[in-house]
Amino acid sequence: MPTDIASNPNRLSLIYDGECPFCTSFAAFHAARGNADDMELINAREKPVLVQELRSKGMEINDGMIVIWHGQYYHGAEGMHLLSTLSAEPGAFTMLNKFLFGSGSVAAVIYPMLAAGRRLALLLLQRKLIR
Repeated sequence: MPTDIASNPNRLSLIYDGECPFCTSFAAFHAARGNADDMELINAREKPVLVQELRSKGMEINDGMIVIWHGQYYHGAEGMHLLSTLSAEPGAFTMLNKFLFGSGSVAAVIYPMLAAGRRLALLLLQRKLIR
């Protein structure tokens, strides 16, 4: 991959929409919890080449966050499920995250509702989807 996002197998990369208040808050809070070594937060709006590469792999950033870990790509509900399994810190955020996304099948049901909420928030804030 030319952007070498996944070149370090120990790095956890979280690609999110930097103009979405929910995505930004989740990414920052997850990173602050220190749930993975060498976590990299990537604002997709600042990386149009990466967005195109991900789209060519069948992952639409406007439909969900993307997590890259150990060279594997996890999109949307799969990414949220992975992040919930990596969360080790005790606390309300971790408990809620594990409750909502600890099961892959439950995450698959809940995540589309969150993605729809993101689109609504962007519309209300008069922000466009990622090109």
